[in-house]
Amino acid sequence: MELTARHLKAGYDKNVIIEDMNLTVPAHKVTALIGANGCGKSTLLKTLCRIQPPLGGEVLLDGRSIFAEDSRQLAKKLAILPQNPQAPAGLTVQELVNYGRAPHRARFFARTTQEERRMVEWALQETDMTAFADRPIEALSGGQRQRAWIAMAIAQDTEILFLDEPTSFLDVAHQMDVLTLVRHLNTAYGKTIVMVIHEINEAARFADYLLAMKHGMLLYEGTPDEVFTKEMLADVFGIDAELLRDPRTDRPHCIPYVRDLTKEEKSYA
Repeated sequence: MELTARHLKAGYDKNVIIEDMNLTVPAHKVTALIGANGCGKSTLLKTLCRIQPPLGGEVLLDGRSIFAEDSRQLAKKLAILPQNPQAPAGLTVQELVNYGRAPHRARFFARTTQEERRMVEWALQETDMTAFADRPIEALSGGQRQRAWIAMAIAQDTEILFLDEPTSFLDVAHQMDVLTLVRHLNTAYGKTIVMVIHEINEAARFADYLLAMKHGMLLYEGTPDEVFTKEMLADVFGIDAELLRDPRTDRPHCIPYVRDLTKEEKSYA
């Protein structure tokens, strides 16, 4: 499936954040949206996956507007994990993952089929959550909870998966756990994954393609080797950095430094 945006204009009411953006999401790759806070990453992701309508332009899936698609049919193609999702109190992991099968049912309360049970078991197994299937969501750690939500999303059995800041509020170990799972879902099953991520070294390590944004504009795009440069880091993030190679992955890795202040900036320090 090819997901493209043409002359996209996005924002909230009269607050235009993105204007005249064109992009194509590489199929069967992990794409990371990076940029400073407030640059429009989450706005772009929400518009690409139809959480919010565009103010102009169009978003196309295989040449057809996603806003013209039937919601149930689109949910068989795109799965979305928003920031900080909430589950009703007492809901178990297995019950949550079952919700991921809703688009494939003729009726919401239809009896669970053997195929649906198989997909739920597969999703729990892939996310290493089988042992927690009967545990309430609120009883899980942050990393376990995020894996449970990812299990629900992949039980939906879509080709494209959107993740909005999947590692927010997680410690380093759980961040690595979640991103390793994301990488596995792409490598093993060819899923197209689009994620917003703040940690730029994690983006360079786990993504195949980077979209670097600033003030609602797409300034840089390409592979980590193409995008992860001193120029980009200074332009997009306002940092000076030393670039190294990760000895395990051979991906670019940056060590940021405090930028020297100008005389004017020093006068306000």
